[in-house]
Amino acid sequence: MRRKFLLLLEMGLILAGLVLGWSAWKINSVLEQPLQVAQERLIDVPSGTTPNRMFYRMQREGLLDDAVWLRLYWRFNMAGTALHTGEYRLTPGMTVGQLFDAWQRGDVVQYNITLVEGWTFRQVRAAVAKHEKLRHTLEGLSDAEVMDKLGHAGVFPEGRFFPDTYRFVRGMSDVELLQQAYMRLDEVLAKEWAERSSGLPYRDPYQALIMASLVEKETGIPQERGQIAGVFVRRLRLGMMLQTDPTVIYGMGERYNGKITRADLREPTPYNTYTMTGLPPTPIAMVGREAIHAALNPSDGSSLYFVARGDGSHVFSDDLDDHNSAVREFQLKRRADYRSSPAPQAQPGAGEAPAPGAAPDESAPADAPAPEQQ
Repeated sequence: MRRKFLLLLEMGLILAGLVLGWSAWKINSVLEQPLQVAQERLIDVPSGTTPNRMFYRMQREGLLDDAVWLRLYWRFNMAGTALHTGEYRLTPGMTVGQLFDAWQRGDVVQYNITLVEGWTFRQVRAAVAKHEKLRHTLEGLSDAEVMDKLGHAGVFPEGRFFPDTYRFVRGMSDVELLQQAYMRLDEVLAKEWAERSSGLPYRDPYQALIMASLVEKETGIPQERGQIAGVFVRRLRLGMMLQTDPTVIYGMGERYNGKITRADLREPTPYNTYTMTGLPPTPIAMVGREAIHAALNPSDGSSLYFVARGDGSHVFSDDLDDHNSAVREFQLKRRADYRSSPAPQAQPGAGEAPAPGAAPDESAPADAPAPEQQ
């Protein structure tokens, strides 16, 4: 009896060893199996998806075999491992084990969206709405409703988002993206405000943001931002009107068709700095760090006027006589390729805002009282 028991025990151990060995070989073989993809493709892992569900889904789609064994492997070896939401890149020759590694690292495919300096909130919404990899939840909402959904009820949206390139994964919502841009603007503005020059004519950071938007729209040349800000700050201190064309354009809204006329300069909109003193009530565009820095650290000097040369740069003048001479030279005898600013970057949608510093058309008076045209 004892001999039979030992024999059975020995056979049982051998059988168990064979089963364990075969199981190890089987699991290793299913992990080393190449995914059945002929060319690179993406596979989406939606929020809340379990590994088991992904195994069976991929088996149904013919991407792998033996989902049951993969389920057992994950259960006993990777229990509690998070499966990160997003898209994963599958390539020819990639094994299931390599896919597991990517899942563990959260090596999801990332996408970019760039919000550009000088864009209005309307343009920001258009760019966000057209990106197909974002999850869209803001369609049909007013700007006020969007801000409420972002958690900033009552905040006017213009200029409150930071222009930058943002990375995200598929399935991220438009709300989450805009919240990032909003917080980023707050961070940059707070840091620049803390390091500002003394004696500036701003009550708070928001007024500096408004000034930065005027600087942003007036020039795209980095070395001129401080000079433009200096002109505007000196005008504020003297109680002079800022008289800057972009505020007229912004106040016209969708009526703007690429030209400013004499009547437009005289129309008393809340933003028209030809008819009002001081800063407009809100920013008129999205601003970059350089424009914020310039508004808070304007260049010293005595110039009160500037006029566009036609190549994107400006001539600055201390008095009206010199300025009018510059107007006659650069505005009244315009070349066919005249520009008041550098060529604008591509922008989404139709009817976008014009290039910064766009000048009134020939129907406006040549001596219109603007810093760049007076």
